Amino acid sequence: PVSAGLVQRRDVREWVRALGTLTAFNTAVVRPKVDGELVAVLFKEGQMAKAGGVLARVDARSYDAQVMQAQGQLAKDSAQLANAQLDLKRYEDLLAKGAIARQQVETQAALVRQLLGTVEAGRAQLGLAQLQRSYTEVRAPIAGRLGLKQADLGALVRSSDPNGLVSITQTHPMAAVFAVPEVQVSHLLRKLRAQQPVTVQAWSRDDQEMLATGVVDSSDNAIDTATGTLKVKAALPNREGRLFPNQFANIRLLLNDLKQSLVVPTAAIQRGAMGTFVYVVGADQKVTTVKVDLLAVEDDWQAVSGALTPGQRVVTDGADRLRNGTLVSVIDPNASAGRQQP
Repeated sequence: PVSAGLVQRRDVREWVRALGTLTAFNTAVVRPKVDGELVAVLFKEGQMAKAGGVLARVDARSYDAQVMQAQGQLAKDSAQLANAQLDLKRYEDLLAKGAIARQQVETQAALVRQLLGTVEAGRAQLGLAQLQRSYTEVRAPIAGRLGLKQADLGALVRSSDPNGLVSITQTHPMAAVFAVPEVQVSHLLRKLRAQQPVTVQAWSRDDQEMLATGVVDSSDNAIDTATGTLKVKAALPNREGRLFPNQFANIRLLLNDLKQSLVVPTAAIQRGAMGTFVYVVGADQKVTTVKVDLLAVEDDWQAVSGALTPGQRVVTDGADRLRNGTLVSVIDPNASAGRQQP
């Protein structure tokens, strides 16, 4: 007596399972670019910030004064340049009439060029002062979630402060870092080189809830000899903010998706001197060994390649007593269980 299952055609997906760590794609410490008193804090801890949004303000009065000083100096230099250009025009007219020496005209022309350079330097100085003034508004360098503030209102902040004002992490998308066994690396890299998207799912620690679905983004450049694995990074959307940096998750990587492949129950696979094979129950109730090559496995189904056809019966239980040509009796476990009920 044996139990048997049917050969079928169905889609089989090959998953690689791993334990992954979720990390932010980018992390930045927000620091003021100028020193001064913190006069405004415009964010709440833990809120989402947009790239370029104003988070805080530094006292700008001294920088306003520098802008006004640069504007005044530029106005002074521009006036001197305009006067020198008028004098040069007069000298050129007098030279045309032979009433002035050429050397005096050339000296005046050199003075005009000198003042042109002074005006250009003044414009650059004004631009620098205005840039410094703009830095009194502390802006978010990236979009993401803000952490806890590191400076309070009224504190003296400096651009060299290692803690900065607040940290910001880019949480959409999130990155999942996990390890792929060496035996699957070549298949994965082949798909990445062909620019084929490789699906990745992140599941809760108890494997009961799928947290996010994304694709492989990149991989490390060397296999870790201590573990025989390759580190892989995947990008996971996080629009609802359910994923947090340093969170652990069970990762499932879809390495292969076989459409309408021949499949048998995993319990039907036997191993012996001929390799992997199955016992096929013929119409005469005798079993025949058929060699198969194993492909992907999903749940209780094993995709195979070999001389099988859909609808054939393969032995799933009781194969340890069989040989090629053994006469068997296929038992229906459901019918047997039904007869045992009172």
